[in-house]
Amino acid sequence: MNVLLSSASNKVPLLKALQCAVKRIDNKGIVTAGDLSSQVLTRHFCDAFWQMPPTTQENADEIIAQLKHRRITHILPSRDGELLFWARRKNNLKSANIQVLISDESAIELCLDKLRFGQCGIPFIIPSFESIEEVKTVIQDTQPSRYVVKERFGAGSKAVGLNLNENDAVQHAKGLSSPIFQLYKAGQEISVDAWLTKDHLVKAAVCRVRDLVVNGESQITYTLPNCPFTAQVTQTLSKLALSGPVVLQGIIIDGALHIIECNSRFGGASTLGIKAGVDSLYWSLCESIGEDIDSLPVDLASHKITQIRAATDYYL
Repeated sequence: MNVLLSSASNKVPLLKALQCAVKRIDNKGIVTAGDLSSQVLTRHFCDAFWQMPPTTQENADEIIAQLKHRRITHILPSRDGELLFWARRKNNLKSANIQVLISDESAIELCLDKLRFGQCGIPFIIPSFESIEEVKTVIQDTQPSRYVVKERFGAGSKAVGLNLNENDAVQHAKGLSSPIFQLYKAGQEISVDAWLTKDHLVKAAVCRVRDLVVNGESQITYTLPNCPFTAQVTQTLSKLALSGPVVLQGIIIDGALHIIECNSRFGGASTLGIKAGVDSLYWSLCESIGEDIDSLPVDLASHKITQIRAATDYYL
């Protein structure tokens, strides 16, 4: 088994978790870290390194040839911008005995498009609109509204405007490429690590809270044991027709869960989900080689677990 971690970058915790999952199945299995840059931290921890070309249509033939040359058996994409590239080639790669461990193209497209996601009609999802006028037409409120303004496509929190009045929301939108509008809702933000079978059935889910975020990345995260929103999460993810590891983002308001968005990939702090019992990487690999997923046990932690991500020195 040779698993490619694509867009490996500096995701050392993910790389190590993937190595552990591989070794549980194949003691001689390896993880290849792939990235556009040669100057990434994962290069020093992986079993093999591949400085990859950009995942674009014009490079597809070269990338596939290299996958075969390097005897890659599985691919775990880890960046939003590459998900569709790999999803569109899942079937062709499968015929070459290379398994891509993400959802199908249609599900990924829906999750990447924050406007479509907010208009898909699934309960619990916060609606999205193309203009403030549309918000006012659909949601008639006598009180002055506060708004969230963000890019329709792409990840990252730097371009998000939170808790803005109408004038500020309009001004903020002018600086975005394709802005969308949502009503601002104050509450506790949570993330949900989940894993779904290829038939879109949720095997397990764990709720967690990002307690300290630096440059958009969680540094301190803790779980919420016995999360009361499991039924809502399960219903939503299955309706989205997702599979494999995913991260749902939501906000708790007056004891109710409102869903903001969904990342159809393994998340930056999803290693905490593994620690808490959502054994997503191992399950993905097991399913890909034909193991009976229902026979694999689920043992979710009943106590709170806190993950602290801090720089550590390594000596080679």
